[in-house]
Amino acid sequence: MNDHETLMRRAIAMAETARTRARPNPWVGAVLVCSDGSIHEGATSEPGGPHAEIVALQSALRGGHSTVGATLYSTLEPCSHTGRTGPCTKAIIDAGVARVVTSLEDPDTKVSGRGHAELRSAGVEVVTDVCASDVHTQLAAYIRHRRTNRPYVTLKMAVTIDGYATVPNRTWITGDAARSRVHELRADADVIVTGMGTVRADNPRLDVRHVAGRSPRRVVLASRDGSVPADAAVQPCTEWTGQLEELLDQCGAQGDIHLMVEAGPKVARSFHEQGLVDRYVFHVAPVVCGDPSALPAFDGLPAHTAADMWRGTLTGISVLDQDIEVILERRKETTS
Repeated sequence: MNDHETLMRRAIAMAETARTRARPNPWVGAVLVCSDGSIHEGATSEPGGPHAEIVALQSALRGGHSTVGATLYSTLEPCSHTGRTGPCTKAIIDAGVARVVTSLEDPDTKVSGRGHAELRSAGVEVVTDVCASDVHTQLAAYIRHRRTNRPYVTLKMAVTIDGYATVPNRTWITGDAARSRVHELRADADVIVTGMGTVRADNPRLDVRHVAGRSPRRVVLASRDGSVPADAAVQPCTEWTGQLEELLDQCGAQGDIHLMVEAGPKVARSFHEQGLVDRYVFHVAPVVCGDPSALPAFDGLPAHTAADMWRGTLTGISVLDQDIEVILERRKETTS
């Protein structure tokens, strides 16, 4: 690993600290290395606050360190337009930074290479594609939204080890550690979608309680047999009666970057069959159900031969006390 990669990984770690507060902006990390050897860090503030690059520059100046001739590492191309804040490229140029190292070009059409071009025109050396794969993974939801105008979709399911998502007479399948992890996933989402069946059976709150972060906006897929009761724990919520693709379009237009589906097998099947899921998070409990009245994770999917079965890409496995978290993503060739 060279110095660029080492310092970029430090910037990636900084970006992770802004993950739940930066949306709808990208969660970006920055590391500034001044000519005197001092190192200063920054991460994206809440919307309206300074971007990661500005935070790092301000940190150096507060400490009395000159930024002239410095090298700036940023996980994403610096912005060159005026939004809620001024352009980062102008601040970088005015600070006398000599070199900017980035991972990715910003897919936002307001930037999309213009930031890099403006820096180069001002005589700043620009190095790109450092740790690009890692940052692409970190910013997957943001990139999906900017390229498709739809949110990135995570489907979360708790299942028994024999594949059932509902167990008769049992509210919880997984343990406390897995349930805390679900709150982390919720805090990472702008919108959470569930179905009327889940509202009736579990009366869930679907908010963030066990970790720091904002609760997502709640959407309930309405059914023919009634609306969400006024006293349901999921209130306040939005009831949706349209098509799922229309829901994604509307959420994307509102600036929602990440949508989480936390529902029963029928809703899970609908999202899966329509190819709308980007990431599958399964919490597998060491429980054998074996009850023919229970429902599998995707209720009603037609039988397939082994060759026809959907196959994802395994991207993560972790232990949550007695449970296991398994993460799958759509295969690269099917991702738009």
